[in-house]
Amino acid sequence: MSFQKTLQKTRNIGISAHIDSGKTTLTERILFYCGRIHKIEDVRGGGDGAKMDHMELEKEKGITITSAATTVFWNGSEGKGIPEAEGDEKEIKINIIDTPGHVDFTVEVERSLRVLDGAILVLCSVAGVQAQSITVDRQMKRYRVPRLAFFNKMDRMGANADQAIKALREKLGHNAVLCQLPIGAEEHFSGVVDLISMKAYHFDGDNGENVRIEEIPENLQEEAKSRRDEMLDAISEFDDQMMEDILEGKDISEEACHRAIKKGVQDLKLTPCFMGSAFKNKGVQPLMDAVARYLPSPISCEKPKAKEEGRDGEKIIDLDPVDDKELVCMAFKITQEQFGQLTYTRLYQGTLKKGDTLYNSRTKKKVRVGRMVRMNSNDRENIDVAKAGDIVAMVGVDCASGDTFVGHDRLSDVSLEGIHVPIPVIELKIKGKDKDQTTRMSKGLARFMAEDPTFHVFTDEESGETRIAGMGELHLEIYVERLKREFKAEVEVGAPQVNYRETIQVETDFDYLHKKQTGGAGQFAHVMGTLRPLPPEEKEREDQVFKFNNKIKGGSIPTEYIPACEKGFGDVMDKGPLAAFPVINCEVFLKDGKYHDVDSSDMAFRIASRQAMRQAIKKADPIILEPVMSVEVTTPDEYQGSVIGDLSSRRGVIKGSETNDQNETVVMASVPLCEMFGYSTDLRSMSSGKATFTMEFDQYAPCPSHVQEKVMAERAEKLSSD
Repeated sequence: MSFQKTLQKTRNIGISAHIDSGKTTLTERILFYCGRIHKIEDVRGGGDGAKMDHMELEKEKGITITSAATTVFWNGSEGKGIPEAEGDEKEIKINIIDTPGHVDFTVEVERSLRVLDGAILVLCSVAGVQAQSITVDRQMKRYRVPRLAFFNKMDRMGANADQAIKALREKLGHNAVLCQLPIGAEEHFSGVVDLISMKAYHFDGDNGENVRIEEIPENLQEEAKSRRDEMLDAISEFDDQMMEDILEGKDISEEACHRAIKKGVQDLKLTPCFMGSAFKNKGVQPLMDAVARYLPSPISCEKPKAKEEGRDGEKIIDLDPVDDKELVCMAFKITQEQFGQLTYTRLYQGTLKKGDTLYNSRTKKKVRVGRMVRMNSNDRENIDVAKAGDIVAMVGVDCASGDTFVGHDRLSDVSLEGIHVPIPVIELKIKGKDKDQTTRMSKGLARFMAEDPTFHVFTDEESGETRIAGMGELHLEIYVERLKREFKAEVEVGAPQVNYRETIQVETDFDYLHKKQTGGAGQFAHVMGTLRPLPPEEKEREDQVFKFNNKIKGGSIPTEYIPACEKGFGDVMDKGPLAAFPVINCEVFLKDGKYHDVDSSDMAFRIASRQAMRQAIKKADPIILEPVMSVEVTTPDEYQGSVIGDLSSRRGVIKGSETNDQNETVVMASVPLCEMFGYSTDLRSMSSGKATFTMEFDQYAPCPSHVQEKVMAERAEKLSSD
């Protein structure tokens, strides 16, 4: 088979959803139906656990912590291949990444979506769109990933596909269209009606492996016809000929439907919805057919773009998914193993062979690829060659997550757009029990930092203590547990601390002259300008510390000293004037200044900028900011009052609540993180263990004055005791 045909038959997809929507269970069924595994394991309990959850901690807790990659081959639920999926070979090669649902591991989803061409958004058909579904959808939109929706758990009490599609339209703003109709409901759910072929699909055998296709049951024929008309109306937007045929009352062929849906999906303007129960082995095969038919191949997806630094500045270039051009690939995930670093890599252009020498465009260093493997969760098979569009892992290549590799040094200025990394909101003190344990701990922390860009380790300069920072209590708890298990490091952990920040509230001018004459070469630098709060719409990224604007005209400060000024302004941002927390959201305009032909230097301008910034921040009405979390609590109706009252007592702002069909209320609120410690225990006790909650970072907001005073007093006490 030619390379282009192979590429046409390739799909790189991710499976993303809210916690407990059934992503890993769905992936497990896909592996089984594609012949990759021969026995289905459950995510929780018994047996060896799910194939894709290969870490011991994942098996114990029944959650996914790290994304896992696998490759499967699919040739259609009816065993006839998918003729619509470009070309006439039967098998479609699908690279799948199963991602975590917990918001604490959101970077795993982020970096997976960065390198994928399509995705399946899994929704629980009982709960519909939940907090993390919104986050995942936002990530898909950020990387312009076309997706299908799968309503899972259709066998559960309260399952309702109409409610799920309504939530998809209203909460996420999708142009969602049902392509199937359920046969039976809740415990009587037995299959689906395909509204394109107008046939009923039943799933027989111990594991639903035999797809039985029959005529639509009589009691559903009327509804199926009316739902098909709704579907045709929605998808005809993407096919002018179909629209004409509908107006003229002509029959619409299956091929025309597939063509229109494919165009809508790949233009990011349509989300076709499928349904089933992964746990009960129903509805998975038609979903796989849809993946093959509608999601793009590396050839038909939106062309990936890269940045190239040249003499004339930065320019954006398109990459071609062909095997005869220079290699460009991206390391999107790193894990450390006993034989060295395993680097998950997506190839965007060119061919990668075992033994090739690559150039890292960030470090400008050469690396040799000694061994390559194709991953199947934690199992691997050695390969000698990989081509554009492929996802493979390189063994023993030293690099960081997000690095770009190119095949020739003439491309060394080309880099792929990096991965959006959310900011850490919580930190804690950690130390080894003795010198040997501290060495083991340091080794483990260094490895975790290389693997996870949202996990930060730093040493307090004054106290010498080690602190770790991350996305939430669960995030840090997992890493502490991994230190004990994987590195045998006995560690002591302090109480979690909130990552406060400082910022300014008013615009202020600065004017600082740095002059030093003490024999020999002197120092002279004069900087003038304005400091103002950085408006949210001008922020280039969430954790932007400050934005520097060079407004110097007429050479009052020579160009070669401008970078030193920018560094000087940046030096001050680590410790604010109120409680020595990092300063964020500042914008600096350097407008004027003076220099001396002999005494001016980089160091002089850096010192002047540093002092000017210190004085300006103090004059600009500084304030402490606290991280505010978006909290969603699902509780039985009878505890709704207690839950809302408790959230309000934690300084929470209730944003709304809604009731679902199971007499459960979902309460949405914004609550400061410092008020949420120990919340899971309190929520369990007030609801007899029946309520659950999810929480993710929303924004930094000003502290009320009484909280600010308390934070400053605690910080002063801590700094003096250190």
